[in-house]
Amino acid sequence: MTTTRRLFGTDGIRGKANVHPMTAGTGLRLGQAAGLLFTRGAHRHKVVIGKDTRLSGYLLEPALTAGFISAGMDVTLLGPLPTPAVAMLTRSLRADLGVMISASHNGFEDNGIKLFGPDGHKLSDEREIEIEALMDSDFADRLASSRELGRASRLEDAGGRYIEAAKASFPRGLRLDGLKIVLDCANGAAYRVAPLVLWELGATVVPVGVSPDGFNINRDCGSTAPAFLSAQVVEHGADIGIALDGDADRLIVVDEHGIVIDGDQILALVARSWLASGRLQGGGVVATVMSNLGLEHYLQEYGLGLFRTQVGDRYVGERMRENGCNLGGEQSGHVIMSDFATTGDGLLAGLQVLAVMVESGRTASEVCRVFARLPQRLKNVRFSGRSPLLDPGVKQAIGAAEALLAGTGRLLIRPSGTEPLIRVMAEGENEAEVAEVVDSLCACIAAVERAKAA
Repeated sequence: MTTTRRLFGTDGIRGKANVHPMTAGTGLRLGQAAGLLFTRGAHRHKVVIGKDTRLSGYLLEPALTAGFISAGMDVTLLGPLPTPAVAMLTRSLRADLGVMISASHNGFEDNGIKLFGPDGHKLSDEREIEIEALMDSDFADRLASSRELGRASRLEDAGGRYIEAAKASFPRGLRLDGLKIVLDCANGAAYRVAPLVLWELGATVVPVGVSPDGFNINRDCGSTAPAFLSAQVVEHGADIGIALDGDADRLIVVDEHGIVIDGDQILALVARSWLASGRLQGGGVVATVMSNLGLEHYLQEYGLGLFRTQVGDRYVGERMRENGCNLGGEQSGHVIMSDFATTGDGLLAGLQVLAVMVESGRTASEVCRVFARLPQRLKNVRFSGRSPLLDPGVKQAIGAAEALLAGTGRLLIRPSGTEPLIRVMAEGENEAEVAEVVDSLCACIAAVERAKAA
């Protein structure tokens, strides 16, 4: 069996809609293979399928449904719903598999497929390799007979179930009365449920990004375009702004002045709050290689560790389970709180921030600036074909940059797991030095790309 993945990346399968691998054919084949792999025992097997609001969901949802039915699985359709809600309902409904159709923060042109096991956790690399191997094999004789085909139905109250679960994560006895919150749902999966959660907890909600049309998901809104939220917070005189991404598994917070607060600060805030109440487990927080050194230094002051892993909230979740931690996340805004959810949940993370504000009686700017960030710079360079990181000149430039930062900072260069991008990140004590390192490396990589095109 192969030990590498061709279809699956950092977060499921992702690509341009109606172009391989994001085609109806792939969806059908994936549904059949995953359905066969997760069929065990004599019970009626079930898969739940959710999606975000992009147009191509109408292409992939029926294709996956047909594949699972062909494998003998019953399908429960959830409609547009956040990724963490799909994970939650996979467990709640005792399903054998959960599926989310979403390309997260990408534009409408792309789509993706994320798979969850019966425990609500994203599948491991090994499981994804098994699925790919089965997709490449001839399994026609293993598919369901005419009498054993699955059925499809729709869960009409899926959104209501998630709303109640989200509210249950907010401390009992607290309310959001008196707080004005701008909530940007990125015209994505949470456009219905997220505003209702905050409203039912007593907040005055200014919902934006809640008019999806199949094409405007993440367009100039959501957690990847926080300038829009910042302007809305200032315009409405709000106490705080919360921006989700297309599938609502991450967030970015904006304080009352319109200043952006990233995932590292949110992790520090929740860690400090939970440590004080005796809820923090595992002796620290799990984060990725992208998290700021300032977060690591801050946690050390409290005797806590920062356990780093590779980029991807799936890997964060795996490390949390290994270390016995109940808090982890990414600088980009994925925050996993295993007391409440099995995957990143932007809305639940926002509720924890709001709980600290209510309990302390302090403003967002006061509670969300937890530690001093070290200067950090991140730039992306698009590439095609062979990775420019294999070029001898690029390798030499990377070595020189590492030597320059030695002892005062760090350098991280990696290919994106979801797009044809090289991500170049550096951080250290000297801001000018950090900027020079990133800019020069990006220029070197871009030069290699221009030479390839010439």
